[in-house]
Amino acid sequence: MNIIRQKNKEEGFTMIETLVAISVLVVSIAAPMTLAAQSLASAFYARDQVTAFHLAQEAVEAIRVTRDGNVLRSVQGTPTNLLAGIPSIEGDPFTVDTRDNSMELCSGTCDPLKNDGELYGYGLGAEWEDTRFTRTVRALGIGDGINEIRVSVEVSWTTGSFQERSFTISENLYRWVEDGTS
Repeated sequence: MNIIRQKNKEEGFTMIETLVAISVLVVSIAAPMTLAAQSLASAFYARDQVTAFHLAQEAVEAIRVTRDGNVLRSVQGTPTNLLAGIPSIEGDPFTVDTRDNSMELCSGTCDPLKNDGELYGYGLGAEWEDTRFTRTVRALGIGDGINEIRVSVEVSWTTGSFQERSFTISENLYRWVEDGTS
């Protein structure tokens, strides 16, 4: 009889050991998997944030090119308002297509940017597909509204978890030459 009772005790202990071993194994596998999933989500967010930064800076540079092109026209003898070509300096939202520096006022919300596999813009055709990025540009006159404008660009996008993200960059542009309009 003693032998049977002793054998039952050993079997029960083995079952507890097995449950503990399985628990340790599950925790040791689940923790790195969770960490890997969080790392992957962070990498995707960082990628999107870098893209948003570049899209925002690109729009600011397009407005700067428009202003500087107007400076060149004035210097070459064609008096031109340095802010000509900017759709609004009243804070109204507009889009900038940096492929040709075209700018158009938005009616309500701005359209999402499109991509042809290489460039972002507002192209037409089958090769241009909507992206998850929307770029909204605003220019607002500061002070007298003639000699300085604040350009703000907001790029918003939706992440994989359908969470809305946005990035905003602002820069002041100055009338740094006399064009005869102030």
